[in-house]
Amino acid sequence: MRHALATIALAPVLLAQGRRVRRTVALLPEPDGARDGASGSGPLLRLLVAGDSAAAGVGAQTQDDALTGRVVAGLAPSFHVRWKLLAFTGATTAGMLDHLEKTPAEHFDVVLTSLGVNDVTGGCSLGHWRRRQENLIALLRDKFHARHILLSGLPPMHRFPALPQPLRWYIGGRARDFDRVLSSLAGNHASAEFVKLGYAMMDPRAMAADGFHPGPAIYGLWAAEAVRRIVARIQHIDPGQAP
Repeated sequence: MRHALATIALAPVLLAQGRRVRRTVALLPEPDGARDGASGSGPLLRLLVAGDSAAAGVGAQTQDDALTGRVVAGLAPSFHVRWKLLAFTGATTAGMLDHLEKTPAEHFDVVLTSLGVNDVTGGCSLGHWRRRQENLIALLRDKFHARHILLSGLPPMHRFPALPQPLRWYIGGRARDFDRVLSSLAGNHASAEFVKLGYAMMDPRAMAADGFHPGPAIYGLWAAEAVRRIVARIQHIDPGQAP
């Protein structure tokens, strides 16, 4: 209700600011580097990272400094990691569902997702967001045999330097609503786990030059939290064994 009223009252301002942001914010490229590979030694761990431009590593110079590279580096001392990155700039949950439905089936022990920012900015409703995330969990579980699905939360968009006020306030409020839905949804699935991207992790001073994407330091903190959750889940399910 709050955002419905704000949409009506602020619509002209929000639309104008949204158009200005799209015109003026620098479009950073996805970093160079492999999108699949193997690293480390030990028990086999098959990892998929799927999602949007943050999953693709925009804001880092290379994939080694981006989310996937940092997660693989964190797991490699303990596991033989076979990994794949399926991510593209502008990806929504619906777009990623369509992409995964067309992707040949594989087995992944762990899947880390990064989705939601484009759903928020694209005007997706909370109901559609929840249903699409439900469908994503089912697809990852049934087609890709994922035993552990890490659902990254939305960043604190109300702190994004690239967004002017009141657009920053409006988008930030929607992002918090999406985050609460995703956290609740993860709690309903034994295979899913919510990873909150908190304020300390998403320091605006460590963001990329566009004021919209993570910088390497943020990717490092995000990856470290994902690695911690993955190792904890493996030890809980079967101490000393990989999935």
